[in-house]
Amino acid sequence: MAYDVIVLGSGPGGYPAAIRASQLGLKVAIVEKESLGGVCLNWGCIPTKALLKSAQVYEYMKHSADYGIAATGVQHDFGGVVKRSRGVADKMSKGVTFLMKKNKIDVIMGYGKIAGKGKLEVTAADGKKSIVEGKYIVVATGGRSRVLPAMPQDGKKIIGYREAMTLPDQPKSMIVVGSGAIGVEFADFYNSMGTKITIVEFMSRIVPVEDEDISKELEKQFKKKGITIMTSAEVTKVDTSGAGVKATVKTAAGEQVLEADILLSAAGVVANIENIGLEENGIKTEKGRIVVDKFQQTSVPGIYAIGDVAPGQALAHVAGKEGINAAEHIGYLEKKYHHTPEAMDYNNIPGCTYCTPEIASVGYTEKAAKEAGYEVKVGKFPFMASGKASAAGATEGFVKVIFDAKYGEFLGAHMIGMGVTDMIAEVVVARKLETTYHEILNSVHPHPTMSEAVKEATAAAYGEAIDI
Repeated sequence: MAYDVIVLGSGPGGYPAAIRASQLGLKVAIVEKESLGGVCLNWGCIPTKALLKSAQVYEYMKHSADYGIAATGVQHDFGGVVKRSRGVADKMSKGVTFLMKKNKIDVIMGYGKIAGKGKLEVTAADGKKSIVEGKYIVVATGGRSRVLPAMPQDGKKIIGYREAMTLPDQPKSMIVVGSGAIGVEFADFYNSMGTKITIVEFMSRIVPVEDEDISKELEKQFKKKGITIMTSAEVTKVDTSGAGVKATVKTAAGEQVLEADILLSAAGVVANIENIGLEENGIKTEKGRIVVDKFQQTSVPGIYAIGDVAPGQALAHVAGKEGINAAEHIGYLEKKYHHTPEAMDYNNIPGCTYCTPEIASVGYTEKAAKEAGYEVKVGKFPFMASGKASAAGATEGFVKVIFDAKYGEFLGAHMIGMGVTDMIAEVVVARKLETTYHEILNSVHPHPTMSEAVKEATAAAYGEAIDI
């Protein structure tokens, strides 16, 4: 059967692309080698949030006396925590299966490879090969855990994020290499469960893509929890011959050997661009990603690429929007959609990290704004001064906002604290609408809430703060 659109991969980019194409009246198939929903839903974004929620509940229970509640003999069941996480992922995956049926999208299970113009070769689990034809192909094959030469993953003692989610037994100690979102989320989860954690970060600070003030605050909060942090440090070799691991770490002060039960390599993500027929079909790649235009078109007409395989940020919500844009551009070419989609603004993409305290940010950091030539006004509101945060017993962190001093343009926001991942959307929408400080100050925010901190920080930037 010939399709209008074949989507290769069903992750947070692939399945929205398929659904939007179907909504526009196109005949769509989706090819998936493992589980509908991809890594994000099955092994990443969703199940990690379930793990972190269990850790949060455990922490609450341990400190229930702070809230006037007596809870004695509180224990966690590690196997039960993992089982709940898998249950959440399975439920969501079944949700994607339902959406495929609802939108009349054919699901073809197997490994897909571009086999020429409008053709995809699919290898089923039993090795049987078939050709699926489609006028347009959307590549959404996602990414995987980056394997560093000094830390070859064996899935037992040196693990990636997948194994970290389904360990049969809780380790007593763990070295986490890398302190991006994946690294700090797992470090926080296992530390809450009682595992001794050491974070090793190559850069000079943890969560290095964030604003420097955020990095400092998270380091402070993590150290309070008993997490050991080593920055400007590099693991040069790992010995797995004994019962656990011995990692040799190079620092400015010289080499030292760390011992632990397990080492988690969380040094980023690599795009899955190998063995999917790119080279054979002349599809250009650069720096390990597929080259695309503003409509996600590759160098070969009729073939699109979205998500982690494309050059934008490797985030689920970026993949989702790119997938919709690709589908709408195909719809436009097929005269089923009345205009070309709006190109992505990669400087207005929120980033969220779900450790405790949470981190959320969008736009320029203070340093990047100054480097871009802006004169800035910066405001900060600490949650220590928030009534809602005090009532919740979660006064750690702050909201930091950055405005252009000349025109009042909202350049960026950086938050760390309880629930900030649900607050950042205000700033994303505000920046999309080209809002200035004036509109934020004159939009009445509800009290008492965490979200009013955005307004309070803005007031602080302009010397109008009331509560600090």
